[in-house]
Amino acid sequence: MKTEKIFTPMNGYLMLFITLIMIIAPFPFLVIYQLFILIPVIVIGIFLLGGVFVVNPNESMVLTLFGAYKGTVVANGFFWANPFLTKKKVSLRARNIDREPIKVNDKVGNPILIGIVLVWRVKDTFRAAFDVDDYIKFVEIQSEAAIRQLAGDYPYDNFEAEEAEITLRGGGEVVNDMLERALKDRLDIAGIEVIEARISHLAYAQEIAQAMLKRQQATAVVSARFKIVEGAVSMVKMAIEQLKENGVIDLDEDKKAAMVSNLMVVLCSDKDASPIVNAGTLHQ
Repeated sequence: MKTEKIFTPMNGYLMLFITLIMIIAPFPFLVIYQLFILIPVIVIGIFLLGGVFVVNPNESMVLTLFGAYKGTVVANGFFWANPFLTKKKVSLRARNIDREPIKVNDKVGNPILIGIVLVWRVKDTFRAAFDVDDYIKFVEIQSEAAIRQLAGDYPYDNFEAEEAEITLRGGGEVVNDMLERALKDRLDIAGIEVIEARISHLAYAQEIAQAMLKRQQATAVVSARFKIVEGAVSMVKMAIEQLKENGVIDLDEDKKAAMVSNLMVVLCSDKDASPIVNAGTLHQ
C-alpha cells in the first residue's frame, strides 16, 4: 500500500521572474522587428506561469501527473511545479466534530441518546486523497458507526446488568479510551489521526426517561433506607449496652422490646417524631 511521500518543488519567485521575462521581453522585438518566431516563447511563458501555486500554513498540496501520484508538498510558501501536474489541496489543520446525540440501543436493548466530540486531522495525505472518496464525509459516517458499536457493547448502567463491570454512564475514561481506539482503527484507512474522542452527551431516550428516572430514585431511596436502618440498629444496640453498663435502669425482655421498637420508629421515620410525655409508669 502506498503512503505519503514528500515532493520538493522549485522556488516560485524564481520561476515567476523567468516566466515574466519570457512573456514581456519578446514584445519589443515582435512589434519593432516583427520576429514572429518569438511567439512560441511567449506562449511557453504563459503556459509555465500556470505552474505556480501557494501552500498556506497547515495545508498541503497533493500532486499527480496523468493519474500517477508524484508526492505531497507539505512546506508552506510560494512554489512552482510542472504545469501538467494536477494539484489538490488537503488541509492539515485539526478539526472538531460535535455530533448531535443519536438514538441507539445499549447492550441490554434500552434506547439511549449519545453524542461525542471528536478532534482529528489528516496524517497521511495519500490515503486521505486516494483511499476514500471524501475523507471528511468518511470521518462523519465512521464516527456514527463507532458510537453505535460502543453503545451495543456496554449497558447504559448496571440496573439491568448487575454483573457489568463497565457501563457507559460509569465507565468514564475507560469508555472514552475504547471509543478513541475504535475510531483510530476505523479512520486509519483514510490516513486520519484521532487526537481526542469524548462522549459529550449521554441520556436515556425520551420514551423511557421518566420510567428510568423513577427507577433511579427508588434505588436511591432503598439505598438510603438501608443505611438509615443499619445506623439505627447500631445506635439502639449501643444505647441498651450503655444503659446496662451504667446501671441506669434494669430492663427485662419486654421493656427492651418496647424500647427497641420506640427507638427504631424515631430513628427510621422519615418525619420528625412527636414526643408524648408519660406521667405514669412505663406500663401505663
